[in-house]
Amino acid sequence: MSTTTPTSAEPVPGPVSGSPGPVPDTAPVPPRRHGVRAAWIMMASGWSANQFSALLGAYRSELGLSESAVTGLFALYVIGLIPGLLVGGPLADRVGRRPVALTALALNLVSTGVLMLGAGATGWLWPGRFVTGFSAGALLAAGSAWIKELSSAPHVPAGSGTASTASRRAGLFVSAGFASGGLVAALIARWAPAPMVTAYIPHALLAVGAGLLALKAPETVTPPTEGDRAGSGALTVPGAGGRGAGRLFRRRVLPVAPWVFAAPSVGFVTLPGLVHGGLVYAGVATAVVPGSGLLVQPLARRVAPRHRLATAVAGLLTVTVGFGAAAFAASLGTGSGGLVLALVAAAILGAGYGFVLTYALTEVTAMAPPHRLARLTAYFWTAAYVGMLAPYAVTLLSGVVRPPALLTGAAALAALSCALLTALHARERS
Repeated sequence: MSTTTPTSAEPVPGPVSGSPGPVPDTAPVPPRRHGVRAAWIMMASGWSANQFSALLGAYRSELGLSESAVTGLFALYVIGLIPGLLVGGPLADRVGRRPVALTALALNLVSTGVLMLGAGATGWLWPGRFVTGFSAGALLAAGSAWIKELSSAPHVPAGSGTASTASRRAGLFVSAGFASGGLVAALIARWAPAPMVTAYIPHALLAVGAGLLALKAPETVTPPTEGDRAGSGALTVPGAGGRGAGRLFRRRVLPVAPWVFAAPSVGFVTLPGLVHGGLVYAGVATAVVPGSGLLVQPLARRVAPRHRLATAVAGLLTVTVGFGAAAFAASLGTGSGGLVLALVAAAILGAGYGFVLTYALTEVTAMAPPHRLARLTAYFWTAAYVGMLAPYAVTLLSGVVRPPALLTGAAALAALSCALLTALHARERS
């Protein structure tokens, strides 16, 4: 790949020899609206992840679940999500984005119904969380590729859509779902009756509405023929001198990807527990983290065209500062100073999340050929969601290492990741 910015290097969906090609848009809806219509399914995916996170305190206090059980339920989402990503991405490249995304959305809706049953029998929470993760993974893989292609030519009028808009739209809607889902669930759980049932109703309504909107969006690829499947080899990057996209992915994206969710998950799962914030406090933290990520994404988009690496460096350094602030907040404990500083640290971690997510999605869409876009996107989300196991790691290790020391260690690892990424970029340019 050339050393130009990802915006200029990003491939525009079009007919690909020996691979799926775009289907002309013949729907009566104005073409530029298809990407936005389909993007609501990504908000439903983000909402489904964080609505449960905001209820962790309620499950501890009202259902008597232990700290390890609650953290295990949180981690089970990631365990289900990874196979969902690894199945959904290649399947979307093979059979099309639309059927995989809509099926995953329906399964995501079913998982919310299963979690509602957990209010009466906690055993339902385990399959509910696993199915939530699996469906969200398939939805992220297929939906990200679908929305990117619906936001690019020929599905938008010439000159009305840009490559940066296409690559960031899925991330913006996922972040909006993260921010809204946790806060709404926490507020409902605090003041509504039967909170562990009613808190899930908004997601059910959102999923149904998003599905109805997405039904009007067209497919963007056609299933490949047998000859196409036989001829589709390793990932390649146009203009990259024959280097595989997999190699570029390992150098440019993999050092950053785990921090995409390690930072925010510590911000809204670990920190509220360490400072003993209540249910509403946890809900506010769940909104603050992705909310600050949303706020910095316009800045990240302005930085990226000037220097591709700058967005990642800014994100990783922000994550480093955020973990340092989190360590200090944890050392202060349950006083007002700890509560305030924990929210500040959560906001900083969320800002880092916004930078690294913008960088990673832009890089992936720039390096992936159209017939492998969903697959490479799935690989990115898989690496990113491994970072969501960070709260579980903190819980397991806190018996032998104090949480402030663990968070300080995380800050050091983020700084090392920044140094590694910078070194890899310098080596690639030389």
